[in-house]
Amino acid sequence: MSTYPLILTLDPHGAPHRWVTWQHACFYYAKDLVAWAAGDHSFTIHGGLSRLTGKQSAIRANSIIAIKGRALAGRQFHQVPPLDNRELFHRDRHICAYCGDILNSTRLTRDHVAPVSQGGRDIWMNVVTSCRACNQRKSGRTPEQAGMQLLYAPYVPNKAEYLILSNRNILADQMDFLARHVSSQSRVRL
Repeated sequence: MSTYPLILTLDPHGAPHRWVTWQHACFYYAKDLVAWAAGDHSFTIHGGLSRLTGKQSAIRANSIIAIKGRALAGRQFHQVPPLDNRELFHRDRHICAYCGDILNSTRLTRDHVAPVSQGGRDIWMNVVTSCRACNQRKSGRTPEQAGMQLLYAPYVPNKAEYLILSNRNILADQMDFLARHVSSQSRVRL
């Protein structure tokens, strides 16, 4: 079977929830769990042949689907997304927070503004993207202790920003939908 893009799922009120595969989307459609669908793109996924009719089964899935159930907006939309380097580097646009160089992921590191050795935590609000040279120069010190200045402040991406950061192949209609949930101050590229 050909590859399909990830499907953006929402809660019944339209709050972004997560990306799912076409297989998960088919499950939601087959179990009548899709509250409503949106987006400009739809995909027909073909299954096996019916023994009774001899016709091939098919499910038409949209690029954006709302899943039946309780609303996620109040609780999960504001939960802190998981931190990993790929999304961190995307959040910071691959720019070193100290020298301003724009580098590819293989030349970047996660820097703890307040070093772990000094009680700093591995959380979005305490990490920035750093080139290897700046991270080594800063070492186990704070920027102030190392005489280095942060060029931008860390922040926690909201759910929509995180969904943008975590998917490399977002369809235009999905991006348009998610962009409506991103603050104008966000560093996430739209």
